Amino acid sequence: MQQPVPQAPIKDLTDAELAGRIASGDRLALQCLMRRYNQTLYRTARSILKDDAEAEDAVQEAYVLAYHAMDHFRGDAKLSTWLIRIAVNVSIRRARKLNRSAKVIDLVADPADFRETGGMAQGAEMDEHTPEQPERAALRAETRRLIEAKISRLPDAFRTVFVMRAIEEMSVTETAICLDIPEATVRTRYFRAKGLLREALAREIDFSLSEAFSFAGDRCDRIVAGVLRQLGNSSPGI
Repeated sequence: MQQPVPQAPIKDLTDAELAGRIASGDRLALQCLMRRYNQTLYRTARSILKDDAEAEDAVQEAYVLAYHAMDHFRGDAKLSTWLIRIAVNVSIRRARKLNRSAKVIDLVADPADFRETGGMAQGAEMDEHTPEQPERAALRAETRRLIEAKISRLPDAFRTVFVMRAIEEMSVTETAICLDIPEATVRTRYFRAKGLLREALAREIDFSLSEAFSFAGDRCDRIVAGVLRQLGNSSPGI
């Protein structure tokens, strides 16, 4: 009697295999697919909507649309690219509904002028088994918040390209396909986004440098008191 061929764990299935199962109504395959691409879709939606809750809703809507349309997926592009394009379209539509009177994101046009609105050193690496100190964890969290805030203030079209290229590490070609723009435009916007982000962070650092190793306040009082105390305890002429 022929032994049945053992099935691979669902988490090890390829995107194409997951798509086939989802098309037949397999909700477990859908869960696996969502956990595989949740971060990518969320970051993409967040780069367009600039709001955590709206981005989460947009990702959920994108998955629902993808689930109902999965039997139409023919594999002409990567499944991840297909999902991202759905998320992009949903996010743009939501952005327009949120503020119809404002200038909404334009991923196709290439305006001539955009104005900004508004790791560890070598040898300092931490051993991966060393628990992170609370001070370092707090510093990392604050640094992350600063970078996220500056990314959020990038012009719309630049921000989305930057998130896809720098954070999600997508290729120029895949980014161009997802946003339906030329590869040359992806390169230009990514370069400009990095420049704007670098300038914004540099200004933040310059501002902070003036307050580094601050001397006024308690430290100054301690030094003055310490000197006076030592002088009071010393004999005249010393």
